[in-house]
Amino acid sequence: MTHTQQNIVTIESLSKTFTTRRGETVTAVTDINLAMEEHSFTCIVGPSGCGKSTILRIASGLEKPSEGTVHYRGVPVTKPCEHIGLVFQEYSLFPWLTARDNVAAGLKFAGIDKATRHHEAMAFLGMVGMKDFARAYPHELSGGMKQRVAIARALATNPDLLFMDEPFGALDAHTRILLQQELLNVWEMTRKTIVLVTHSVDEAVFLADRIVIMTGSPGRIRNTLDVDLERPRRRSMPRFGELTDHILKELEPER
Repeated sequence: MTHTQQNIVTIESLSKTFTTRRGETVTAVTDINLAMEEHSFTCIVGPSGCGKSTILRIASGLEKPSEGTVHYRGVPVTKPCEHIGLVFQEYSLFPWLTARDNVAAGLKFAGIDKATRHHEAMAFLGMVGMKDFARAYPHELSGGMKQRVAIARALATNPDLLFMDEPFGALDAHTRILLQQELLNVWEMTRKTIVLVTHSVDEAVFLADRIVIMTGSPGRIRNTLDVDLERPRRRSMPRFGELTDHILKELEPER
């Protein structure tokens, strides 16, 4: 098997421009070329407004590119598909449904019978440590608990690929670290391909096999870095600090 055959997503010459209400043209990202290998964990880091989220939205079929292409397993991505799961920073749970029914919602849309989808939902809630809160409604859950449910819901439809846009950005530091470890545990269990956008260099070094470093607006890929740290990773590792410092230097604005 060739190296390119192992790529689950291929992004080629991707650019996106927007027209503002005042009629001005703004380039969000330009000339993005990126491939994600199956079962890999990629983090995309960069300054605010560099188009990280735009890349995910286009790659998941939620937005159209101005130029370039995205392929999933060789097929052009032009609209959302069931093989690509999404988790956003805002929890986007249905407030009128319990945690279990939120997780089961995608299975219901897929026509899965009630008993099966409830069984599956409980299994995924168990995977993220939320089984005891299956009957709770979103307003009864903390931010971290809501995000666990959102991750379980994304996994329940069994996507090949999971795009995560700042999933822990709104959480306090302690909860964020706990959920980073939970996410790694889920990844090691399921071996889903994960692409996660984050502002946190520390988070990227802790989670990723590979880190994509973006420039400021308009966003370009400055560099990609393979993370040569064995797992489990500890923030006390000297190499952890070296990698973090290196990436932070790369993110400094060009003078």
